[in-house]
Amino acid sequence: MQQQESTQAFTNIESKNLLHHLAIIMDGNGRWAQNRKKSRQSGHKVGAKNVRNITQWCLQYGIQFLTLYAFSTENWNRPKKEIDALMKLLEKYLKEESQTYHKNNIRFRAIGDIDFFYQPLKHLILDLESSTSSYTKMTQTLALNYGSKDEISRAFLRVIKSNVDLADLQTKTPKQIESLIAQNLDTHDMPNVDLLVRTGGEQRLSNFLLWQASYAEFYFSKTLWPDFDTKELQEIISDFYLRQRRFGAVEQ
Repeated sequence: MQQQESTQAFTNIESKNLLHHLAIIMDGNGRWAQNRKKSRQSGHKVGAKNVRNITQWCLQYGIQFLTLYAFSTENWNRPKKEIDALMKLLEKYLKEESQTYHKNNIRFRAIGDIDFFYQPLKHLILDLESSTSSYTKMTQTLALNYGSKDEISRAFLRVIKSNVDLADLQTKTPKQIESLIAQNLDTHDMPNVDLLVRTGGEQRLSNFLLWQASYAEFYFSKTLWPDFDTKELQEIISDFYLRQRRFGAVEQ
């Protein structure tokens, strides 16, 4: 039923494309603030409000999976003052949005290694994941202390630390190894990305969902994240429907 709702909402009659999983690299908060001679922290606050706007719009239009790049493994290189502000903002956002998740049947997920976060924030994330785990209307995933290379490395470690026989592992085909790794990724219970959007004008993936986006359609917007609105997202999705997704095959 959930898949049918998504199909009805986001399938163009003339397109074969289905949009189940939308991923967004939310870039431009700091530059947005600096352009207005404000602190970078103020840009992050406005950006957090836009997370709410975009999530509610995606919920309304039947997108099943929305994954947002919130804090990367490389973001620890930023000034401590900014990192501390980001952690407090994340904690505030999750507390305020808790009722929104419960009210709207939204499952909250986090991908990445959250063991690096301070304990109250880590427990808040885990508790929210647990309390919303049965919700089915939409899954909103925040990538937190996330890096795709780190995720793939952790998945490989899970494989070799499992009960699998190492001698048996050596006899498996590359396709079987690929399947084992996929089953141990943070996103093992989610579909691959259909459309990946990056705001802020940069045209790179920045170590985000490299495995899951191997056949995604990409769109790079010049709009800074705090100014990115649902009208532009609708235009991007309309463009997505016009693209030909052959997944390596020849068009029939």
